Amino acid sequence: MHTSKALFVSNNSSWIHLNLGPSATVPLLLGTFAVFFGLISMVVKEWLFVSDTLVALLFGILFGPAGLDAVNPADWIDVHSFTLEFTRLIIAIQVMAAGITLPKKYLRDELKSLLVLLGPVMIWMWLTSAVIIMLVFRLSLLESLLIASCVAPTDPVLANSIVRGRFAETKVPQHVRNIISAESGANDGLGYPYLYLALYLLKFTTSSEAITRWFVVVVVWEIVMSIVFGAIIGWAARKLLQFARKKSWVDHDSFLSFAISLTLLTLGTVALVGSDDILACFIAGNAFTWDGWFTEETKQAHFQDVLDTVFNFTFFIYLGAIIPWKKLAEGMEMLTTSRLVAAAVLIILFRRLPMTLAVTRLTPAIKTFREAVFAGWFGPIGVGAVFYAMVAYEELQDEAFDGLAVKEYLFPIVYTLVTASVFVHGVTIPFYHIVNAVPNATAAVSRFLSRTPSQSSSNIFIFGSRVQSTDSPSPLPVYSNAAPTLISSNKAATLQRRVLGLETSPLSSSCPPDSGSTLLNSRTTSTTRRPVDLANYGSIGNRSGTD
Repeated sequence: MHTSKALFVSNNSSWIHLNLGPSATVPLLLGTFAVFFGLISMVVKEWLFVSDTLVALLFGILFGPAGLDAVNPADWIDVHSFTLEFTRLIIAIQVMAAGITLPKKYLRDELKSLLVLLGPVMIWMWLTSAVIIMLVFRLSLLESLLIASCVAPTDPVLANSIVRGRFAETKVPQHVRNIISAESGANDGLGYPYLYLALYLLKFTTSSEAITRWFVVVVVWEIVMSIVFGAIIGWAARKLLQFARKKSWVDHDSFLSFAISLTLLTLGTVALVGSDDILACFIAGNAFTWDGWFTEETKQAHFQDVLDTVFNFTFFIYLGAIIPWKKLAEGMEMLTTSRLVAAAVLIILFRRLPMTLAVTRLTPAIKTFREAVFAGWFGPIGVGAVFYAMVAYEELQDEAFDGLAVKEYLFPIVYTLVTASVFVHGVTIPFYHIVNAVPNATAAVSRFLSRTPSQSSSNIFIFGSRVQSTDSPSPLPVYSNAAPTLISSNKAATLQRRVLGLETSPLSSSCPPDSGSTLLNSRTTSTTRRPVDLANYGSIGNRSGTD
């Protein structure tokens, strides 16, 4: 175990104890990030559209062993065990939140879309990732399938940052945001069948024994029963809370934090019986808000959002500090930096997008090609991949897996894909705005130039429309409040002299001083007015060009 570094300074009658251990450095770094990022969070997330998880990851890398080495979690915790439980808790909270925020009876109404995304699309993501890993790193098919099962599910934490914020609310339809949240919540719990199918085929000598055990233990007990457990827990919690609220037994604070309490209850209960606790949390959240009552009651509360933000920041800073960047840079014979980058690029491009486009017509929740592109591109790899990598690592400690190369390849590949996904999906929206800003800026300049009259123009402007004068050019554009008609050169000259104050209006000269025409007289007869800038006179408002 790592012992706290301390510095003792003599100060005559007392000792000053400077604690440089993790009990001081960890909260110092987390607090520093939370405070200073919070001061500019609107600029980063809503103006620059940069993902907050990307900023947190970079912060962790900067102060971790690969950067300033201010904190190294490996010195004072068992990284694998702690990361497994940490990721389990974060994913459980996020999938519960996804289930709660969905519209009422959403799983029933969008069942067809979810079956398509959780069936053909997820199988495609698994197999495509496996093929790319097998070809790039020269691993066996089963070893590649094992690693690919970790990165097949879309991540609810990163998906949550995509479907929230000003860009999502203004650019992405609500039904697209809902289906992305629902899919990421459900398929994070459905990663177990893919992972354990590869593990059992590697572990058992006969495929029949492996498939039988996989179907009974994983499919029936972990998947089917977790759905049943989650539905029962969510339904019972909803009925109990409604009854307690009706009797005025529950206070406001406990009511708002009930979703977090329900997450912990579901997580512990289902894990106790050895079923899929992650999937159960998602189902429980959706069953809990099946009638939309709790969602309406807590619409103005942001307790869940605050808690999500704190957990997400903490995890991605932690992740940046635990990734062994120096070891990844050293590489092995088939695990070089170039191969890792190539695998990351290929998997991000082909893992999800092609199949999502192919099944667009079979997915009612995705209505247009543009929506299919958005949903296909934003299938991030994040906390869920780290969680399944930790589960696989624990299973691979069995002596039946001795000698397999997958033990050495698992973490470098998963960490690289997670980092690449956080970076690529974190800068996609800023890149989108930059690309769109160039033609928009060009068009704006063109419109400005086309609407600005030349000082040498011989045209007369009426209501923003150019009328060609048939007489000698006039240096002053003339405007009329009447319908757009051609003004003769004599009338134009008269109007020009009146504007310059060289001639009075007949109306003003015929009115007595006290006739109430003071304002009109002041506009037409004053000879002490400021000089008129003839060159810029035509650029006021809409009168300077054609609309």
